[in-house]
Amino acid sequence: MHDAPHQGQGLLKCRTAVVDEARQVLQERFYANFIDVPDGSADFMARYDIAAYGPLTIGRLSFGAEVRIRFGELGSYHVDIPLGGHLDWRQGTHTNATATTANAAVFQPHGNTALDRVSTDCSMMAVKIDSKALNDQLERLLCRPLRTPVVLTPDLDVARGAGLTWVRMIRTVFDGMQTDRLLTRPMVARPLQEALLTGLLLAAGHRYRDELERPKPALRPGPVKRAVEAINSTPQHPFTVAELAVLAGVSVRRLQEAFQQYVGMTPLAYLTDVRLSRAYEELRRGAPGEVNVSEVAHGWGFDHLGRFASRYRARFGELPSQTLRSG
Repeated sequence: MHDAPHQGQGLLKCRTAVVDEARQVLQERFYANFIDVPDGSADFMARYDIAAYGPLTIGRLSFGAEVRIRFGELGSYHVDIPLGGHLDWRQGTHTNATATTANAAVFQPHGNTALDRVSTDCSMMAVKIDSKALNDQLERLLCRPLRTPVVLTPDLDVARGAGLTWVRMIRTVFDGMQTDRLLTRPMVARPLQEALLTGLLLAAGHRYRDELERPKPALRPGPVKRAVEAINSTPQHPFTVAELAVLAGVSVRRLQEAFQQYVGMTPLAYLTDVRLSRAYEELRRGAPGEVNVSEVAHGWGFDHLGRFASRYRARFGELPSQTLRSG
């Protein structure tokens, strides 16, 4: 007995007792997977309510029976928040972890992933977060490029403090999407999506957390913001300082001085830093044989491969080819 998946106002609802259908819906909305029902229970009944919300996919999931679910690498950040019951999980070298109603599971984009035991009484909020969107949001908050993508600590306290507040935000947005189209309108949705990304970055542990919580220096003036936004939107463009000054609406000298004061480097040094970060991310996601270091370098505006490799190693402590192999 099952109800075919159907959608309304951007929400997908699925009720099915067919394991293959439950697996297929999870694959379409989240990740490729294999669902195993250890005792072959006739009580299996997958209940999914899933909604896409910009860079996030939010779902309320339950299975009606104890299940195991295996994944490969997720390719996205992900948080599983039990609303009841518990789930045992592992990812990469992080094993023997258990998520409960007080302690959510936090997954990285990389590392083979498995839910070794989802208890019969477990229902959960599952939140998939686009990797690039989360790192881009962190760069905006820090006002600088990241040296390496953020790695979130694998456990999130959702019983108190910022973790609890973030879960309440997720549930409020998810419930609101089911009852009112207001939350899906771009003028409302965009700030809310950014708030959810920021909330996770402030709730979860990671190497940039202390920097995020420090008092901020003086806000960057408008000309610097305009030049930074231009660079981040099209870093592969062959910007000159004169062109950036025109975009910023100030003289070349004033732009140079403002960048040194508020960014701590020249406009072209900042451009190089952004390009290196984008190249790093592309190489990290690529696979040897599919991605070519030379093509990546040229694609991000580095015409001299030797100079690119030297700057890259100084920035990340390894050669571009090493990043590609490790990715």
